[in-house]
Amino acid sequence: MDVARGRALVRSLGGQPGMDLPIINGLSARLAAGAERRLAASPLVRVVSLNAPIRETTLTGATPWTLATSFDRSTGASKLWSRSTGAGVGVAVIDTGIDGDLPDFQTSQGSSTSRVIASAVIDPNATTADDGYGHGTAVAGLVAGNGWYRDSGDPLYGQYAGTAPDANLISIKVSDDSGGATTLDAIYGLQFAVDHKSDYNIRVVNLSFRSMSAQSYTTDPLDAAVEQAWLHGITVVAAAGNLGSAPDAVSYAPANDPYVITVGATDNQGTASTWDDVEASWSSRGETQDGISKPDVLAPGAHIVTTLAPGSSFAAACPTCVIGGAYFQLSGTSLAAPIVAGIAADLLAAHPRWTPAMVKGAIVNTATSVPGGESEVNAMGAYWAGGPELASDQGLTPNDLIDPGTNSIDYDAASWSAASWSTAADPLAASWSAASWSCLDCSSGDGGDINPTVASWSDVGWASSWG
Repeated sequence: MDVARGRALVRSLGGQPGMDLPIINGLSARLAAGAERRLAASPLVRVVSLNAPIRETTLTGATPWTLATSFDRSTGASKLWSRSTGAGVGVAVIDTGIDGDLPDFQTSQGSSTSRVIASAVIDPNATTADDGYGHGTAVAGLVAGNGWYRDSGDPLYGQYAGTAPDANLISIKVSDDSGGATTLDAIYGLQFAVDHKSDYNIRVVNLSFRSMSAQSYTTDPLDAAVEQAWLHGITVVAAAGNLGSAPDAVSYAPANDPYVITVGATDNQGTASTWDDVEASWSSRGETQDGISKPDVLAPGAHIVTTLAPGSSFAAACPTCVIGGAYFQLSGTSLAAPIVAGIAADLLAAHPRWTPAMVKGAIVNTATSVPGGESEVNAMGAYWAGGPELASDQGLTPNDLIDPGTNSIDYDAASWSAASWSTAADPLAASWSAASWSCLDCSSGDGGDINPTVASWSDVGWASSWG
């Protein structure tokens, strides 16, 4: 795509070009309703897609559970820790931010150094890198929280930990401070992960949200961005969603993409054994609009206790879900996905040469069957995987924006102006902001806030909401 010609085309249709999307060879734009059809008809344009809101995949209001977590044992992650705790591996959490100064994210007991080694703020409406909503911090705790790094005199010492308790975290905040985000925000977040993969050894990305627009993975721009990250050597883990067996349950990006590891949820009944584990009734399952069975694997997602961002919306929404003032109990595939993302980090620390397809093969092909026909992650089985067990993603057709000959986005890199990212002076500073963005129309038709750059390739403004 010639970006200059694309911008000229948008202007000729009465629209206003936005920022470039080099990760998918795309362009964001703001157009009047109906103009997207004329835009799509141009031979310069491969696909037009709405900048739909994305929604987190968490169920709130669960009954408080005062027991220590059992998912580390039921998934086999705690057995894996004698061989790997994810140390040195970077896991990017594309979400609502991470409160990285919690003791659970320290590098060791009594240390003030955080394992949140970088923090990016993508949404220009966000005023801080902190997590005022709470979702991102909850997700991060299940990846790399470590309760043993709390003070030994703390009554919460050692009670809760993620599946990769020594992994590094890269916070990529794609929402505003209230948790509102759009597809375009998520694409920019993935772009950051790809651009800074080597800087922070980003080997895993966790996506605990879904688009609100159902679209074939072959044309969805979020799926294209996900595949580009995958093809750059980043294992992408996505939450399946909480729509149960609804006809469209697994029709939304990024969970509908055949490359990524899509994670559904089990209820492990709060026990360390797996014999009583069952697939959660609300966990999304079925076939995508492209005939792909999802999810790929299950993990515990019911009554999960994880790290709480102080003063966040989560605590206010469910005061009875707060445990010890520092943790929070909730349910959803948003929690199942980071449990698998942490296990992926453990595997990569132990097997640094594994590709995303090998990590996926190891996790999916060694999973343990549960009632209902699905399978639950088995960390130790994945660790010992070899030969055919490491195979996955064979014979897949990539997104239309991916060149099948090169497995890359088909674009002339020199035609794009690179985003100007500044180096973080402080790993918890809001140092990666798109300060050049301006709000053109800060309300949608229903009065909700919108992303100021609005539509990628397409139409009018959307309400920014995680729901």
